[in-house]
Amino acid sequence: MGEPDQHQPDRNEGDLEPHGNEEIGPLLRRLRRPLSLRDVNRRTGVSGSYLSQIENGERQPGANIVRKLAALYNVDPEELLKRAGHGPRPDPHGDETLEVERAYRYVLDDPNFRVGTRPDGPLSLNAKRFIVEMYEKLTGKRLLE
Repeated sequence: MGEPDQHQPDRNEGDLEPHGNEEIGPLLRRLRRPLSLRDVNRRTGVSGSYLSQIENGERQPGANIVRKLAALYNVDPEELLKRAGHGPRPDPHGDETLEVERAYRYVLDDPNFRVGTRPDGPLSLNAKRFIVEMYEKLTGKRLLE
């Protein structure tokens, strides 16, 4: 086996911009050129047949694959992840989460809330809700709607 080809496509974030509505498969095919599927396989470990399926729209790439390809193609990984549908997902409990967090912060800021009962580390949303509900029962204050 010879040494792997050291050529890496000269790209920048602008390579993603003009084709904002381009689907991920054709975009990855365009970014890959002039590399062959075999070149990409050698450099990233992504199978050529799998990459071909992605480029032809038969499969959707996972986030790890997208990151590997972004590094090889020298493009912004966050933008490529977004294009591949791996952007931040909306919190289905968004308003509820904000309400519980606000109420929990109120409880922690209350000077009558004893220091010894404060948690040491991060808590789940349900644990925070439980603390707020106990606070409401003990104080008669209504914090959650």
